[in-house]
Amino acid sequence: MRAAVINEKGAIPSMQDFPEPKATEGNILIDVATTGLGGWDILGAYRMGVEFPCVIRGEGVGYTEEGRRVYFGERSVIPFGSWAQKTLVPVEEAWEVPHEVDDRTAITMGIAATGALVPLEAANIKQGETVLVLGATGTLGQIALQLARYLGAGTVIAAGRNRQTLERLKSTGMADEVVCLNSEDDVSAHKAVAGEGYDVILDGVCGQPLLDAIKAARWGARIMTIGTGAGRQINLDMADLLFKTLSTIGTGQRPPADRERIWRRLLKISAEQNLKVDYQEFEFSDVSAAWQAQVDGLNRKIIAKLD
Repeated sequence: MRAAVINEKGAIPSMQDFPEPKATEGNILIDVATTGLGGWDILGAYRMGVEFPCVIRGEGVGYTEEGRRVYFGERSVIPFGSWAQKTLVPVEEAWEVPHEVDDRTAITMGIAATGALVPLEAANIKQGETVLVLGATGTLGQIALQLARYLGAGTVIAAGRNRQTLERLKSTGMADEVVCLNSEDDVSAHKAVAGEGYDVILDGVCGQPLLDAIKAARWGARIMTIGTGAGRQINLDMADLLFKTLSTIGTGQRPPADRERIWRRLLKISAEQNLKVDYQEFEFSDVSAAWQAQVDGLNRKIIAKLD
């Protein structure tokens, strides 16, 4: 079969012939119809425990041998994955897609939307509060802005590095204000839009951007850290955290049944709230370009349809 294969640690995936998976006990074969690519695929592709050569793990939508249309997350049995004609997935990780839901929505409401909803709900947003999304220009960030408002936020602020994308988020109403990071004084930029201070910070980047944002948080603020794109270590002055709460929230460790329940709830929210996400479709065979676009920070959800 044709598949996007990573041959060694650090290598860019390329389209190659790869052995087809065979059904095994507890796992099912899926003919892939649509595959997605996200930042977690880049980060996870070279982690310890991955066997090379391997297919991009990814998430996608496809059909079982019985003809059921299913979504599957980044759980394909190694060395298989979503960017291939076929993959092998644990039975409990293949979730039937409602007929009214298109492939790209099914994919986007998986890892990205779950990663936004879980920490935002854990923050217990109160009606009218001010919420900052750090790393708002990516797919998860775009969804988080809309979910924050859905959960009751009065003011939603987007922070990121791409000014053009930030301004578009504001012009479309996803964000009320924006903070373009890497200015001469990011702390002052935060305080200029934070009013009396941020009540909730959804931090998708960590590093210095998190430290700067905390200085604009008010007493009682809840800071939810879910990513490390700007750094994995911080030199935190505990005085900045007094009367505030800093939590790290994960979603992937939850049991499959819990993640499926959250995903199905998000499908309903997406339909009811008309959640919007920027997409970029690549040819299935053009995986190297898609991969590089993700590395370069395309700020769009990358998908590819198979013939």
